[in-house]
Formats: sequence, structure tokens, C-alpha cells
Amino acid sequence: MSINQLFLPVALLCAVACAACDKPKTPTAAGELTVEIGSVAPLTGPQAHFGKDNENGARMAIEDANARGVMIAGHKAHFELLSEDDQADPKTATIVAQKLVDAKVNGVVGHFNSGTSIPASKIYSDNGIPQISPSATAVSYTAQNIKTAFRVIANDSQQGKALGEFSTNTLAAKRIAVIDDRSAYGQGLADEFIKSIQASGAQIVAREFTTDKAIDFTAVLTSIKSKRPDLLFFGGIDTQGVPMVKQLKALGLNVKFVMGDGGQTPKLLDLAGSAAEGVYASLPGRPLEKMPSGQSFAQRYEAKYKQHIQLYAPYCYDAVNVMIAAMQKADSIDPAKYLPELAKITHGGVTASISFDSKGDIKNGVVTLYQVQSGKWHPLYTTDAEALTPAH
Repeated sequence: MSINQLFLPVALLCAVACAACDKPKTPTAAGELTVEIGSVAPLTGPQAHFGKDNENGARMAIEDANARGVMIAGHKAHFELLSEDDQADPKTATIVAQKLVDAKVNGVVGHFNSGTSIPASKIYSDNGIPQISPSATAVSYTAQNIKTAFRVIANDSQQGKALGEFSTNTLAAKRIAVIDDRSAYGQGLADEFIKSIQASGAQIVAREFTTDKAIDFTAVLTSIKSKRPDLLFFGGIDTQGVPMVKQLKALGLNVKFVMGDGGQTPKLLDLAGSAAEGVYASLPGRPLEKMPSGQSFAQRYEAKYKQHIQLYAPYCYDAVNVMIAAMQKADSIDPAKYLPELAKITHGGVTASISFDSKGDIKNGVVTLYQVQSGKWHPLYTTDAEALTPAH
């Protein structure tokens, strides 16, 4: 057999496969319409606990939609979740995004990180695929004039403002040190926090940087200690927050320690132990028990997955359902047809009533401030458009 003869069947198979990829999704013989929704988050590495939490929330929404029998264009829709691991790495995120584009997904829920959501958003935009992030808070994500990018949580401008006002007005901080991990999320949130602090008249006595891989902060904390701050803000996530809070206590750095949503996790409580007591953190949205369907969602989630919600599973659940609701309103799973409906939708979700402004940000986004008390995250205040109000 010649080499050409050997490869001819393979070539034919590839051609058939490629032709199949190019065909639009049509109803199956059973009359079902297959709808594929991508889910992207870090499923391996130090942020895998966040990624699995996001995936779990999205999968619950997919299963619920299939159970209730969603009808689109006169056909019962069968939803499938295409889950991908971007490893919290921007380069990997673009590879995964292109993979989902090539798979002709009908929409994407993700990514988890701002630093992965932003580069991926350009690929989705170029191909007209709607993207709803359940957790990317960087202001720049929706400031790109991209019509396919949305988020279902408050952004870092809102979160940074709330954290800054809480630090100066409620915690009465006067001398503030700031560290960030140089990620799009950590640096962006720290920048917004500093804007709020400067507007209040308080003093930034130190602005330091680390990386999102670091675990030894002795040198930077020793430098900060010499500046005599009364509050330390860290823009980063729990995997760095845990060693940082332990090391600042070991160094005798007696300051209030404040983080954003990357620190408001069960993992920080578990790994930091008693060192976490008194730590403050923010989280976009209302406390779970005050969300429209938060308590029932949490009960179902914990019964299904045998673990507590980390952070954003309810927002992933809502992101999937908002996308499905837009498809129903458009009576189409074609991204070009349901995207206009997504932009103007109002949907009653688990977390809130969801609608988007012209940039793709959620309207009326709120932020809640928490403190660790007796080993648990205790809600203190929730922001509205103008002020902090007690969360309990």
C-alpha cells in the first residue's frame, strides 16, 4: 500500500469531521436542540478550589435547565457544559478560548480571573460569542467597548470604593499600607482602593508589590512595619493571604488586615486558623442568606457536592440561567440573535435581579464587608449606591 493510499482514508475522515464541525446545530432525531455552553476556570493548581466551585455552579444550572425542559424555537433544548481549565494563566486562557470557539459553543460562562477573562474576551468578541464572567471584577474587563462581555457581580471600582470608605470611616484608619500581587485583579483592586483612601484624606504610607506565586512576605512586611501603619490592605487571593496574615502576626505587626473578595473564602479560615481572627474582607453581592434564593441554593449545593460554597458558584448558576433566558427571549440559540436580548434582559436570579448597563456591568451591584469572628465570616455592612448599611 502506498503512503498516499494509507493516508487517503484518514484524510477523508478528517474532511468529514471538519464538515460536521462547520454545520450549524440542528435538532436531533428526537427533536432536541443541543446547546453547548463553555465554562472556564482554573481546575488545577493553587486556585483550583475556586475553579471547581465555579464549575459546580454552572453544572447545577445546566442540570436544572435540562430537568425543567426548556423550549427554544419549538424544540426541547438539551444543554451541555463544556468545561475547560485555564490554570489561571492568561496565555492558557486564550488557547482555551480558541478551543471553545472552534467547538462552536453557544456561549461562555467565565473566566474566573480578571487576568484570564480580559485576553479571552477579545477572542470571544471577534467570533461573536457572548461571555458572562461570574467573578472577574477588574474595571478594564468591561471597559474595552466589547459588546459580548458581561459580568453578574459588582466591579472593582465599586468594591475598591466600599473597601476604602469602610477602612477610613468605620475602621478609622489613618496610616494605610497596600500590597498587591501584580495580577490584573490584585493590582486593579488595590488601585481603586487607593483612590478611595486618597479621597478621604487618609495617608498611604507604603505601596508594595509581590507576585501571585509568592508565599514568603517577611521582607516586604518588615519594610512596612517600619512605616507604622494602622491598616494593611492586600490585593490578592487566599493562597497568599493565608501566609501573609500568619507572618504579619509573627512579626508583631499589629494592624487591621483587609482583603477583597479573593480572601473571603472558607479556605482562608481553614488554613489560617486562629491567625484569621479579626481579618476583614469584601465580597460583591449580598450575604448568601439575604440573596433572593441564596439559602435554598446553598442547601442544594452542599447536598450535591458535600462541601461549602467557596465564592462564586451562585453567580455561575445565575450566569448560565441569564444566558438561557436570553436564548428563550430570542427564540434562538444563535449568539448573533440572542446577544441583543442578553444586553437588555432583566432576570430574577439566585443572587439578585440581573440586568446590564451599556458596558455589560451588572446594574445596581452591591458589595458586602465581612470580618472573621469566632472562626466564621460574619457580614458587617452591605453597600448601596451611596452608603454602607448594616448587613444583619
